[in-house]
Amino acid sequence: MSAVRIGPHTLPNQLILAPMAGVTDRPFRQLCRRLGAGLVVSEMVTSDVSLWNTRKSSLRLLHGGDPEPRSVQIAGGDPQMLAEAARANVQLGAQIIDINMGCPAKKVCNKAAGSALMKDEALVAEILSAVVKAVDVPVTLKIRTGWDRQNKNGINVAKIAEQAGIQALAVHGRTRADLYTGEAEYDTIAAIKQAVSIPVFANGDIDSPEKARRVLDATGVDALLIGRAAQGRPWIFREIEHFLRTGEHLPAPTLHEVERILLGHLAELHSFYGDVMGVRIARKHVGWYLATLPGAREFRAQFNRLEHTDVQCASVRQFFAERHNGGEGVAA
Repeated sequence: MSAVRIGPHTLPNQLILAPMAGVTDRPFRQLCRRLGAGLVVSEMVTSDVSLWNTRKSSLRLLHGGDPEPRSVQIAGGDPQMLAEAARANVQLGAQIIDINMGCPAKKVCNKAAGSALMKDEALVAEILSAVVKAVDVPVTLKIRTGWDRQNKNGINVAKIAEQAGIQALAVHGRTRADLYTGEAEYDTIAAIKQAVSIPVFANGDIDSPEKARRVLDATGVDALLIGRAAQGRPWIFREIEHFLRTGEHLPAPTLHEVERILLGHLAELHSFYGDVMGVRIARKHVGWYLATLPGAREFRAQFNRLEHTDVQCASVRQFFAERHNGGEGVAA
């Protein structure tokens, strides 16, 4: 398999952490990179620079400590605002700018951003050329296969993107109307890959090494984006990478390793966000990590009431100690 290139950057493998608002913050990006992701993309940042002084945005805009190449996703519907946001992010250390035309969220779509933009191909062309001209780093684009099942214009948008100078295209294999339900349409992604010569990445439902292999074979894409399947399972990247390279399965992480990864992740969340916000954000991650382990539901109910960082860590240690004592298990 040939190396994946985005502009001047060559990725170490074909696996990319998909940007997810509220999930792919710096601690999670760094963790996924350590555990085998070839590229990690930041949470979506609004293109309205006037909103950047909120605490939430200021934490999303810290690009300095990120693994390189640093890819930052921006969202919006106004070409000049997106161009300005791209420039500002490059000044803050972004090395790749990713434009979001794939998010189906109402909050994003009602403002004619995210996947709503795909309805207006002239505006798509205007946005892409404004952003490409505004920065001297590669610009990538994330789209869906179309607006709804009757309006699958992913191929048109892909061609517009290539003409505008977009360096790589990620395609979520669903329409805007499908949100996150139903089977991802890999045939449409394959058709988009055939229609353009820039790198194309597939996104949607890639949740196991076998599925990764099947999607690569079915679509011919250059790389895969993995999002929800990495929540609570950041080691999925090394598992897929190993399988694609060797055809063999890595053993699942032991309970000891899951505990070590989770406690390390908690420490990073607490130090990045501070006590109050860190404790709150840790709750969902802990829920994801433990979801497949026995007793997780009862544990989560009491864990979600804990208010202090050290108490959270002690509680997780206790949870694992009880499982270790019941015999060394393996995480799913």
